[in-house]
Amino acid sequence: MVTAEARTLIARPTEQVFVFVAVDFVRNYPRWSREVERMEALSQGPLQVGWMGRQVRVDKGRRTQSTFRVVTFDSGRQLTFHGTDDPFKIDYRFDALGDRTHLSFNFELGYLNPGLRPFVGLVRRVIQESADRMMLELKALIEHEIAPTTDN
Repeated sequence: MVTAEARTLIARPTEQVFVFVAVDFVRNYPRWSREVERMEALSQGPLQVGWMGRQVRVDKGRRTQSTFRVVTFDSGRQLTFHGTDDPFKIDYRFDALGDRTHLSFNFELGYLNPGLRPFVGLVRRVIQESADRMMLELKALIEHEIAPTTDN
């Protein structure tokens, strides 16, 4: 199994961060994950448990397509996807810290193609670098696009 984990602290309330990440996922995901060339909803309506999507990614010149399903949609707390054709899991967790959000991202790849097994170290490094970059992009987008709250 190959895993990656990344965390960031976003200077916006959890409700706003969750809307940006989960509610507006189809529109925003390709913006914080540069490797995503195309993202499409396969299910009608908003994200919820059972909702399905498909992405086309280009990672280090390698184009892949994957279909995934929402398995956890806990408003303001957690969003989890499982691959339907590849054994992967993506999990976002949102923890409120006053008017800030601690966002955690976890990725698990349950199976590595036998041809890539000799390169497992490189695969791990690329996946971790992608996770770290993705969290930096996500933080920057949210803090740039969502006005900070002000106490009156």
